[in-house]
Amino acid sequence: MTLRPVYSCLARAMLRTAFLALCAAACVVHADSERLLATGGIEGIEGAGGGGLTPWALISGLETDHELGGSADCTYVKPEHYALTVCGAALGIEDRLELSFAQQRFNLDDVAPGHEIRQDIFGAKIRLLGDAVYDQDRWWPQLAFGVQYKRNLDFDFVPALIGARHQADTDFYLSATKVYLAGPLGRTWLVSATLRATRANQFGILGFGGDRDDAYSYVGEGSLGLFLTDSLVLGGEYREKPNNLSSFKEQDAHDVFLSYFPCKHLSVTAAYVSLGDIAIHANQNAWYLALQGAW
Repeated sequence: MTLRPVYSCLARAMLRTAFLALCAAACVVHADSERLLATGGIEGIEGAGGGGLTPWALISGLETDHELGGSADCTYVKPEHYALTVCGAALGIEDRLELSFAQQRFNLDDVAPGHEIRQDIFGAKIRLLGDAVYDQDRWWPQLAFGVQYKRNLDFDFVPALIGARHQADTDFYLSATKVYLAGPLGRTWLVSATLRATRANQFGILGFGGDRDDAYSYVGEGSLGLFLTDSLVLGGEYREKPNNLSSFKEQDAHDVFLSYFPCKHLSVTAAYVSLGDIAIHANQNAWYLALQGAW
C-alpha cells in the first residue's frame, strides 16, 4: 500500500481549508463596504480594473465617493509554449480615479529556455460621467478615460531583433460600462466596450511599433458578463490587436471566464483564453487563473 494518495488527499484538504480561512478572514475584516459585489471588477493582465483582457469604466476597489480603496492580484497564464505571470495592485480614490501598477513576466520556455521578457505597466483611469450601477433609470453608461505607460525591460533581447521600434510607449483608451440589475432572464448583466489607441505588439511584450506599421492603431475591446448567482459571474471578452511586425502576424485575443466572489473582498477567476499566434508558435490557447483581494 502506498501513502502517495493519502498525502495527495491531505494536501488538497489543506489547500481547501486555507482558502476557506482566507475567504472568512477577508469577509470578516471588511464586512462594512458599501460597494456592490464585483463592481470593482478584477485586475486584468495590464493591471487596470475590469476583465482579464480588457479594462472596464469601473474603478478598482470597494471605495465609495468619499473613501479610498484598492485591490491586488496575481494571474498565471500557461499557453503551450510560453508562460505569463502578472502581479499588480490598484488604488481607487473616491470611486473617481484609479492608479495601477502591474509587472508581466513572459517566460520563453522552449523558445529560449531560462529566459523571460519583463514589462512594467503604470496606469491611470478617471471616471468621466455616469454610474454603471446606480443609473438604472438612465440609458447612458459609465464612461472612463485611461492611460497605460508600458516599459519593456528586456527590449534588446527579443523585441528589437524581430523588428519592434520602441522600448516604451503609452496606450490611451475610453471605456463605457453598464450594469443591468434586472436584465434578460431576470439576471444581472454587465456590458462593457473599450476603444484603445495603441502600438503594442502582444500587449507590449514584443515591444511597440514595427517595420510594417509604426503608427497608433485604434482597436476595439468588449466584455459581457452574466451573474449566474449573486457571487458567480460567467462572461466572455474580445480584444483586437494591431499587426505591426512583418515577421510575425498577430491575431486578436478572446476568452471565456468564470469568476467566483465568496465575499466582496476576494475573488477567484478561471478562464480559457485564446491569444492567437505568438512569435514562432501558432494557436496559443491556455487556461488562466487569477486570485484577487480588494478593500
